[in-house]
Amino acid sequence: MTRLAAALLAALVLAGCGEQSADLFEVQRSGADRNANVDLIVNDGGTASCNHGNSVALPGRALLNARELARKLEQQASLSIELPPAPNSILRYVVRVSNGRVAFSDTSAGRPAAFDRLAGFSKDVIENICKIRR
Repeated sequence: MTRLAAALLAALVLAGCGEQSADLFEVQRSGADRNANVDLIVNDGGTASCNHGNSVALPGRALLNARELARKLEQQASLSIELPPAPNSILRYVVRVSNGRVAFSDTSAGRPAAFDRLAGFSKDVIENICKIRR
């Protein structure tokens, strides 16, 4: 009985040692059609969730891309860059990273390359992993 109790205690201690991975970023995408409106959260542990649903595993390459994007967005987020939409805008993005946020539209003038990469990454994850089609 003592061995069983010790084994259970060890299992509980080990289970409690695992920490939740931090979120790399959150993307709130909005637009005129219903499926354009998605809240995407990408976690450093290798998962993504859309609209607060179940977390789904990201392929390794997608996780590496997400980590690189998060690093590239840190500087703009610390400045709280918010670019206004140009005419004929279809999608708007509000992105939160650990140190701030950025906001832009698909037609915003002067978008850094990282913003366009984030829009493409979001589209891929939303459509191919979360299975939400526009």
